[in-house]
This record gives sequence, structure tokens and C-alpha cells, in this order.
Amino acid sequence: MSDVAAAEPLGILRVATPRAWAEYAAREWRLLLVDHANCEKKAASTALAFMFAYPEDRALCMTLARLAREELRHYEQVQKLMTRLDVPLQRMGPGRYAGALRARLATGEPARKRDLLLAGALIEARSCERFEALALLLPGPVAAFYAGLAESERRHAGLYLELARTDLTGDSDAAAFAHRLAELAAVEAQLILSPDPQFRFHSGVPLAMQAV
Repeated sequence: MSDVAAAEPLGILRVATPRAWAEYAAREWRLLLVDHANCEKKAASTALAFMFAYPEDRALCMTLARLAREELRHYEQVQKLMTRLDVPLQRMGPGRYAGALRARLATGEPARKRDLLLAGALIEARSCERFEALALLLPGPVAAFYAGLAESERRHAGLYLELARTDLTGDSDAAAFAHRLAELAAVEAQLILSPDPQFRFHSGVPLAMQAV
């Protein structure tokens, strides 16, 4: 990944995580870890889904095979931390974030592939941004772990951006790409800023905070 791409990912986000969400997450850090483990599994499965959907794209498949392995290692690390901190396992349903974002993606190719990759970049960039914010607020072991993960998520966002740009051929393509990224980033920002009935790693401000 180029130096420019490495520095860029967080710049695709339109808004910062609201302080209210971060403060709530700091209080509910045990629940946060449970959903974080789910997020790592989902991230690995997303990478694998790309490989099944686009097997003819060898570069994409090789890149995302490596990413899937790394996401599973992160899942194992979260599980070990949960065991160390005596955080119980529990079943959690999905939040609205990823589903609502993907509902706005194109349905036909090749726009579908581009949009899926852009959504991946936005999700990974948001993960990085939240890890950095949470590292300042969470208990020591969790804070140190999240600070270490932030750089990985930044790199993953950059990888998805590079893959999304692979098929660009000229200035008109680049302009359309930038416009579409801005559209999806606006959707992502609205999900982050608006009240959310559930608390999840990628949720908006929990409704419970509205009465605080």
C-alpha cells in the first residue's frame, strides 16, 4: 500500500464518533468486547464472501485471503482478552449499521463490486477511528489492545480503497468514484450520528443516552 493510501483512510469519514457514544462504550466495555468479537468474525466472513463473489479477480482474492486470516487472529485475541477479564460470552443480534449501509449499495455490476469495497473501507475506517477514541477511555488492558488494533484497521481500510480503485481508467471514472464515495460516506455519517435503539461497536448514539 502506498504512503498516500496509508494516510488517507480516516479522511473518508465525514464525522467523528460522538462523545456520548464513546462515554457509553467506556461504561459498557464488557458488552463492547462481546460485539467486537462478533465484528471480527463478520470482517473475516466479508473478506471470504468477496473471494466467492469475484473468483476471477486474483489480486483481490489473494489480498482478502490474507485479510481474512488477520481478522480471525483478531477474533482469537478478543476471545483471549475476554477470558482474561472474565467477560462472559453471550449471543447478540446484529446492529443496524452494516445492513443499513449495504442497503444503499448498487445492485448491478460493476457498480456493486465498487460499492461493496467502498463500504468495506468505510467500516474499517470507522473501526480504526473508534479504536483510537476508545483507547483513551477504557480500562488499561482493553485500552492497550485497542490502541494496537487501530493501525491494522487503518491498513485494512486502505486496502479496500485500493481495491475499489483498481478499475479506474481516467478522470471521469475518478470523479464518479469520488462522488460515490462521498454519497456512501454521508449515509455512514448519518448512521453514526443518529439515535440507535441498540448499543453495538458500530452503532449510533444509544437511545439510553438521550435521557442522560
